[in-house]
Amino acid sequence: MAQAPVAANTVLVGKKPVMNYVLAILTLLNQGVNEITVKARGRAISKAVDAIEIVRNRFLPGKVDVKEIKIGSQTITSSDGRQTRVSTIEIVITKKE
Repeated sequence: MAQAPVAANTVLVGKKPVMNYVLAILTLLNQGVNEITVKARGRAISKAVDAIEIVRNRFLPGKVDVKEIKIGSQTITSSDGRQTRVSTIEIVITKKE
């Protein structure tokens, strides 16, 4: 099963500390990207929300808006063949002009 390529304006949230994702978002914003998609699934969803809230409230207050939030679920097959459903979230943030 091949993974689809990730767009340049996408931050995938996983097991790293929250501040790593905050730095990734800030770096993209400083590079001139006006719209960033933050994606997470499972337990990382709260970390994605935390990263966006830190950017919005601590680093760039009043300069970033949440444009769209998509929630869903994916079916994942584990190594032993069992299928489980995992919650997913995509949050699109935009830079205010």
